[in-house]
Amino acid sequence: MTQETTRRRFLQQSTEAAAVTVAVTTLGGSDAFANGKPETVNLGIIGCGGIMNHHVKGLATRREAVSINWLCDIDPRQIDKISEHLTGFQKTKPQRTSRFEDVIADKNVDAVIIATPHHWHAPMAVRAMQAGKDVYIEKPISHVYNEGHIVKAAAKKYGRVVQQGSQMRSSPVTAHAARLMAEGLIGDVKIARAWTAETRNVVRPVPDGTPPNGVDYDRWLGPAPKRAFNSHRFHYTWRLFRDYGNGEIGDDGIHDLDMATWGLGVTTLPKQITARGGRMLLHGHVSDYPDNLNVTYEYPDGRLLIYENYPFTAYGLHGFDNGNAFYGTDGYMIFSRRGAFRTYLGPKGKPGPTSDSKLRGRTGYGYAEHMANFLDAVRTRKPTRAPAEVAHRSCALVHLGDIANVTTGRLDFDPKTEKFIDNEQANALLTKRYREPFTLPDIG
Repeated sequence: MTQETTRRRFLQQSTEAAAVTVAVTTLGGSDAFANGKPETVNLGIIGCGGIMNHHVKGLATRREAVSINWLCDIDPRQIDKISEHLTGFQKTKPQRTSRFEDVIADKNVDAVIIATPHHWHAPMAVRAMQAGKDVYIEKPISHVYNEGHIVKAAAKKYGRVVQQGSQMRSSPVTAHAARLMAEGLIGDVKIARAWTAETRNVVRPVPDGTPPNGVDYDRWLGPAPKRAFNSHRFHYTWRLFRDYGNGEIGDDGIHDLDMATWGLGVTTLPKQITARGGRMLLHGHVSDYPDNLNVTYEYPDGRLLIYENYPFTAYGLHGFDNGNAFYGTDGYMIFSRRGAFRTYLGPKGKPGPTSDSKLRGRTGYGYAEHMANFLDAVRTRKPTRAPAEVAHRSCALVHLGDIANVTTGRLDFDPKTEKFIDNEQANALLTKRYREPFTLPDIG
């Protein structure tokens, strides 16, 4: 079987799965199942800030067949804000807690949605799966590389549904693009690019202080090293620090890296990683991460994936602040998770098919479809659009790129053993040390 045949089969399967997801969502989420009487999914919400507001508001607005049994956050103010979205949605108010253990101990909870800082994703998800819960984990599913193995193993051992918050996997824009690519519109894709091109501002250091009233700060730190409270190491800006986040490549970048792997149709890991990054613009920035980063990943069959992060552009690249380019033998596609794509064909780059303009913006982001896909998988036990093994392949690029940048700049990697070749410094960074008692569970 040729590479092109394999790729087209992959894209065709993606198209068919996405089409089913879109159809189900159009019919009202899971109403297509159980003779029009969907089983209510009992949910636990863990982490009530940021993107979780969008998720909960969407569930309530769409009148999804769910009951939100718990709201969990170490900051009661976050719970207060998210509770407003549930007004008029359900008669019984959710229980509140700062301890995620309370949520997963509840036998009535079917599934949890986890949207905490990255350092808590895997420890919470694995414990939830051990307790028999399905998990929707915001991206990335892993804070360090080896956590991806644990999440995959837990899903398999405990028979749990996992969905990473890679919403474009379920977008109707993606389904449309997949159909064209499966038909061979741009030929065999050899190179994919992913970029984050948005202006960023300097965040200057501030003195340590005292946690806000009611905040369980020790539990917020969890597996991370013990540190004094600092407002920059808390809501939102926690993503600037290695203790809790993964920098730009693991924040916005993971979305576009995930779609780059999708566009290439890769089902393996890269064999070589080359990276460079530094302080280009944001001098005096508190972040542990570079403000710009370029990484090239070479796969065993020779295909390339290129990631680019620029902090200085308000114009983006090809008109998009976050996007992809898929370069094929017969043309190329500019694709963005902002809900749009364009194609250019032949030697002269003649404009080809484009996405439906009605899907531009949040309509084409895939949030509703992706959540519906997860809820349907909880009910039917069918695979999700972004299961643990797919999520790990995308998250791996975040970790491999960062490790290459902070070590030698160029690393050889064995996709089978999932270890760096002849570089113990790099291999040591595939994992991390966890603070007691918030360790990663042993699943045997």
